[in-house]
Amino acid sequence: MKLLRMEKLRQFTLLALSFLLMKGALAAPDSAYLFAYTKVQNEGKTGLMFAWSNNQETWHEIGKDFGFVKSDYGQWGSEKRMFAPVLFRESNGLWHCIWKLNKVDQALAYTYSKDLLSWYPQTYVVNENDLKVLTPERIKQESSKLQQVQIQNEKQTGTISRVPWGFIERLIEKVNLTNYNNQLWYETTKEDPIRFASLKPIDVTIVPDFGKKKKISDMLIGVFFEDINYGADGGLYGELIQNRGFEYQASDVQNRDKTWNEKKAWTTRGDGIDFSIQSSNPIHPNNKNYAQLSMSQPGGVFINEGFDGIAIVAGEKYDCSFFAQHSEKRRGDILIKLTNDKGDMLASSKVNLTHSDWKKYNLILLAKQSAKDARLEIIPQFSGTLALDMISLFPQRTFKNRKNGLRADLAQVIADLHPRFIRFPGGCVAHGDGIENIYHWKNTVGPVETRKPQRNMWNYHQTAGLGYFEYFQFCEDIGAAPLPVVAAGVPCQNSAKHGHPLGGQQCGIPMEKMNDYVQDVLDLIEWANGDAKSKWGSVRAAAGHPKPFGLKYIGIGNEDLISDVFTERFTLIYHAVKAKYPDIIIIGTVGPFFEGSDYKRGWELASQLSVPMVDEHYYVPPGWMIYNQDYYDKYDRSKSQVYLGEYAAHLPGRPNNLETALAEAIHLTNLERNADIVHMSSYAPLLAKEGHTQWSPDLIFFDNTTVTPTTGYYVQQLFGRNAGDEYITANFNSTINDDKVRKRIAYSIVRDSETKDIIIKMVNMLPVGVNVSLDLKEITFNNPRIEKFVLSGKPDEKNLKPVTSDSSVQELEKIGLKPYSFTLFRVSQ
Repeated sequence: MKLLRMEKLRQFTLLALSFLLMKGALAAPDSAYLFAYTKVQNEGKTGLMFAWSNNQETWHEIGKDFGFVKSDYGQWGSEKRMFAPVLFRESNGLWHCIWKLNKVDQALAYTYSKDLLSWYPQTYVVNENDLKVLTPERIKQESSKLQQVQIQNEKQTGTISRVPWGFIERLIEKVNLTNYNNQLWYETTKEDPIRFASLKPIDVTIVPDFGKKKKISDMLIGVFFEDINYGADGGLYGELIQNRGFEYQASDVQNRDKTWNEKKAWTTRGDGIDFSIQSSNPIHPNNKNYAQLSMSQPGGVFINEGFDGIAIVAGEKYDCSFFAQHSEKRRGDILIKLTNDKGDMLASSKVNLTHSDWKKYNLILLAKQSAKDARLEIIPQFSGTLALDMISLFPQRTFKNRKNGLRADLAQVIADLHPRFIRFPGGCVAHGDGIENIYHWKNTVGPVETRKPQRNMWNYHQTAGLGYFEYFQFCEDIGAAPLPVVAAGVPCQNSAKHGHPLGGQQCGIPMEKMNDYVQDVLDLIEWANGDAKSKWGSVRAAAGHPKPFGLKYIGIGNEDLISDVFTERFTLIYHAVKAKYPDIIIIGTVGPFFEGSDYKRGWELASQLSVPMVDEHYYVPPGWMIYNQDYYDKYDRSKSQVYLGEYAAHLPGRPNNLETALAEAIHLTNLERNADIVHMSSYAPLLAKEGHTQWSPDLIFFDNTTVTPTTGYYVQQLFGRNAGDEYITANFNSTINDDKVRKRIAYSIVRDSETKDIIIKMVNMLPVGVNVSLDLKEITFNNPRIEKFVLSGKPDEKNLKPVTSDSSVQELEKIGLKPYSFTLFRVSQ
């Protein structure tokens, strides 16, 4: 307890000092000089910093490397920098800030603030003449005031303003509050042996009031799918052939891989065979490339390596297909084989070419042996030339045995989460890397050979084989509502330039083309819900689904910069959808964080337009979820509902372990308590292929033969399978008043109004046990079945699974929560 008292004393001292500085109790001056600059030594990554002085000679940093405004221009890592910031104040009190975006051109960024704390979303222009709010003359005038001063023995360049001391106080308060919060939020279980050295098992009492219940969303737990970490091609999509259409481009990977081109994954073996890429007479304009084999003699082999090899299972059948065109007058045979790395034949079949023009050929391969690293071999039995395209290999046993379907085991693990909805196709993939890379749903429906592949935002290739039809079909197959997200007329705010004068997030689809884009969004709803005889409903019907899919939700935008460019286009799309389809629930966006200019402006816009729901995103340390359990309790119930579209607990090194899983479980109990305002939630990202991961942590890892759910997966599964639509209010009592202890204990009690089942969820994120007295005197039990699920272990353990057992009323009334555990009881009467 001595350590606990020392910790409390340290916190009190920090807060007391902050209070004294804020209130001027240390005989602060009436005014001081404020220096606004960015740190040259780190190339402007820290953003806008402040220092103060009372004589312009000795300068004091306001926060060590503390950025009050960070440039949001360009891609992660290489960009997002601030150079030569100019800060000045108008007579009306408004602060303007202008800075250069790079050292190459004249591109500028602009934002403004009333108090130097809250800033408006940033605007980017090619040069000063494009900035509407300030004249070039004014910009030059203020830029001429840049000065150089010495701070901590380093020279910095910026602007100096004389301000009332109150401005300095508020800036210091911001730093102190942020630092204090960070101390809490970045607490980890590694310090628990010290933090809780003297802690004994805790006794708590929970008294539910079954007369006080509220209706909550039964759509709370869903999944978010994005083609990141090879989640689609080479992952969930069942296709086993890599680069089947010969459409890979070096630009897919930003020219970082010399082997990544139209020939990727294809080789030849044997004498007298070679291949080239042609595009003069394609199957379809959307798939312009094809392979042309030149054979001086029969017997040469054309080989595909698959995605890290091709995994096949003995006794299973595989559908092989391809388009072929050959110039020979006589007909010829093609032998198709699957072989292992030793050259052993695992399956084979032969097909006879019957046409000289493009024709699709189909055959079935029966695997005689299993292999993890098989390859497909195509062996023409004739000489001459042969054109091939859209070479495909699918297991017949896809999920629900769908043609062009999904990998069965991976899809089943997703289905086992029991998600109420699936959001797709992203994420950043939805609005792309520049406006030319925006994901257009019309490019992903119809026969696969007519679909338009493109570069993936995450630096690989999207075939569009897993497209909108397959997404909607998967939703229907597992009983989940589809939630497509379309771009709001602007690309990802982390876009690179890609031919535009400025980066992607500063651009938008030209307004003269927006009517066509709006019509595309309206056409999507008709495709999903229209009659089979309607223009776009008939396209769906032709694909094999005459019955409408019953779309209810659509997202517009994804964690966008809420700029004027975005606002204009979002508003146009929003009004058009609302007017034509008033029953569709439109989901807006409020940026990528739980605070900041995009979050604030996004909520303002949602309120102005009466947007039914907004999409919030945040990736936070576990401590944030521990100490922000009242986050949604503070939300105004008269405003938009919330879809928490992307969230996860992130530790240093980004593991998915018991510590992050328990923090997420704490957060989910609070989402359940607030499920009258938080309508939906989905962890992100969902999938990651071993060896091809751009982002971590993820919920499910896999390779070609195995699927490995994480510990966090089982938390999502327990909540998904044990959801309710009524929240039961309860009183929580404990003799422990220490916030660090109390906030590591969380609970939720819900009821399923249809089954009448009661579900009790409890989280103990302490290193000691918690003894819970659960007062159930309001319930009359009639031979109930009580299932118990416990997920527990050491905080840094991965791949833990819950232990399931039967329980009793007696145990339910006196529950012993293990250290570092999530416990769930389901009571069925």
